[in-house]
Amino acid sequence: MGQKVCPIGFRVGVMEDWRSRWYAGKREFADLLVEDEQIRRYIKKNYAETGIARIEIERTREAVKVIVHAARSGMLIGKRGAEADELTRKLEDLTGRKIDLKIQPVDKPELSAQLVAEDIAEQLVKRASFRRAMKRAADQTMEAGARGIKIQLSGRLAGAEMARCEKEIRGRIPLQTLRAKIDYGFAIARTTLGVIGVKVWINLGDYLEEASHASDAQAGQVSKKPARARARQRLAGE
Repeated sequence: MGQKVCPIGFRVGVMEDWRSRWYAGKREFADLLVEDEQIRRYIKKNYAETGIARIEIERTREAVKVIVHAARSGMLIGKRGAEADELTRKLEDLTGRKIDLKIQPVDKPELSAQLVAEDIAEQLVKRASFRRAMKRAADQTMEAGARGIKIQLSGRLAGAEMARCEKEIRGRIPLQTLRAKIDYGFAIARTTLGVIGVKVWINLGDYLEEASHASDAQAGQVSKKPARARARQRLAGE
């Protein structure tokens, strides 16, 4: 089953958090769900050049908090926050609600499956070799620290008359192991010869290992504090 579903949706509620975090009654739920989709589509369509990895939405009674994770966050913020203010105003006109916009930079775009998929799609539109684009993306992702990557292209590759599917796999991609941190991205390349679908899976490690490392670091910080205090006292006495 893990091979046939979106890895992020497969892990939501188990290892992954929800992309929309709010609660509503039966009468309001459908309208708010459509509103979330309108917000995401508007931002992705009008600010695609900023490299948007994902958009998270939180709601309160007073406002809608929109968290945008972008690779080129400076373009989204603009000079003295002008672009961010303009986007906030447009979203408020679109939804009729108060918008609280937060922009988070993406430190390593090579480890974001959505950004990798969009980069490959952009190269295909510019008529680059699909094999070269796949190999370059896989090399960059593995060099950035990923444990594995799988790239799949489907369509009329290289202008062939019959559509086919090509894959590039590096490392491990355990799609049925829920503790494996798998990021997934999908993009469409609209070329002159037809539409090519781009799917990317990236193995970013293990959720449980990250949790244990964080707890070990916390314990180490707690244990080192008394030693440092004793050392300072000893130096002060000397």
